[in-house]
Amino acid sequence: MRNKSDPRHAARKLSMASIFCWLFSETDEEACKLLSRDLLEESEVDTDLTNTIIEGVKTNNDDINRIIETCAPEWPLDKISKVDLVILRIAIYELKYHKQTPQKVAIDEAVELAKEFGNDTSPKFVNGVLGTVVSYLEKENE
Repeated sequence: MRNKSDPRHAARKLSMASIFCWLFSETDEEACKLLSRDLLEESEVDTDLTNTIIEGVKTNNDDINRIIETCAPEWPLDKISKVDLVILRIAIYELKYHKQTPQKVAIDEAVELAKEFGNDTSPKFVNGVLGTVVSYLEKENE
């Protein structure tokens, strides 16, 4: 389990809550970020990482969704738990676009978020899809 005061983990949690909020509600992005920060009660957050992830997922959402559809074809996007979907989007953004995050860290963080916010099957599902994504991205880059 992550240290509760890890600013980078807190940034991912805040990113997840904010993205969830603006993807599935009528609230604007900045209001979602403020609401999420209040609800999560995180004191130390890597704000730059939070903003990078949120903007990166927003900008690359169509490509990220295409990757999910390719790597989990038996799971249409509308059938994936909304929390799991946001966690996958963040991890795929980090794996494909945010090269500063090592693969293992992106996957470990996603699994931790799935344990904390998903259902009983979320960690296994997220880990399995991301394993397929890593293989897919490696082939895409050959």
